[in-house]
Amino acid sequence: MDSKDREIIKALQRNGRLTNQDLAAQVNLSPSPCLRRTRTLEEKGVIKGYTAIVDERAYGLPVTALVRIRLSSHTGEVVKLFEKKVHETDQILDCYVITGSEDYLLRVLVEDLKSYEEFVRHKLHNIPGIASIDSSFAYGVLKQSNVFPAVT
Repeated sequence: MDSKDREIIKALQRNGRLTNQDLAAQVNLSPSPCLRRTRTLEEKGVIKGYTAIVDERAYGLPVTALVRIRLSSHTGEVVKLFEKKVHETDQILDCYVITGSEDYLLRVLVEDLKSYEEFVRHKLHNIPGIASIDSSFAYGVLKQSNVFPAVT
């Protein structure tokens, strides 16, 4: 991947609805090479797909919980089951494997605190192998970006 590919990616991260003509103009390429490069990035899996960025509050999910999970053991079976359940749970938008005293960090979106309580009681508590659940709630967003920083 070269700097021109990164320019294409950055432009598409800012606006995934750009026409090839507009994209080519932004990255200073003619349309045919720009389209070839974009398709190659898609075929190689560098560009995984295109999506709409939706306001959580306007959608009806104004509560963001950051949930730290510690597993009771790290056997293959416990880890595999936990990760399978994470993939099956719609309220969990992101799950990171982390270092430190906890094992995972989840970003969870819900309608309100009652919905979060139900999520914990009926979803998380039903996953075997969880030793602890530690939750924090985001009451504001200072920065949220979908555009990657430059690579040197």
